[in-house]
Amino acid sequence: FAHFDTEQLIEENLVYRLNAFLPQDIVVKRIFEVKADLHARFDALYRTYEYYISLERNPFSTDFAWQFRKSYLNVDAMNEACKILFEYEDFSSFAKVGADNKTNFCKIYKAEWEQNGTELKLTISADRFLRNMVRAIVGTMVEIGVGKIKSNDLRSIIENKNRNLAGSSAPAHGLFLVDVGYDF
Repeated sequence: FAHFDTEQLIEENLVYRLNAFLPQDIVVKRIFEVKADLHARFDALYRTYEYYISLERNPFSTDFAWQFRKSYLNVDAMNEACKILFEYEDFSSFAKVGADNKTNFCKIYKAEWEQNGTELKLTISADRFLRNMVRAIVGTMVEIGVGKIKSNDLRSIIENKNRNLAGSSAPAHGLFLVDVGYDF
């Protein structure tokens, strides 16, 4: 979603005209009127991301998933750790260091790993996310999945509010924003 302010009448063929000059990786699906004070970023009720990991080398997902070199991650342990995320609202441990957040508080509504063959997918929804938060959570979950840390260690990582205690950030190319919710 994006928003813009205008006092001009929106032409019927504006979607077609915009798509004609936008780059291939951006598509306008439709344009509709919203309340004058709506802000696409700040008025969203939730956002949902998906993060993909491929457990085998796959030339078709090279640009769209973290090509993880180990063939096994303990998805059950990773899902146990996801349940711990619901107990907290301060996610300073997963915030980009030096970011100018006014608050590191977020409410996570969903966090769940699914495995389909050699592909893993994390679906995570929250009222807001900190910069780099999902990638930092994924990196920490992978450390849990390989047994480097235990799922219960996630509590102390979150409670210490120290980014250095969490796992490394997962690569960006596995992360996708898949839904944004509003009250219209």
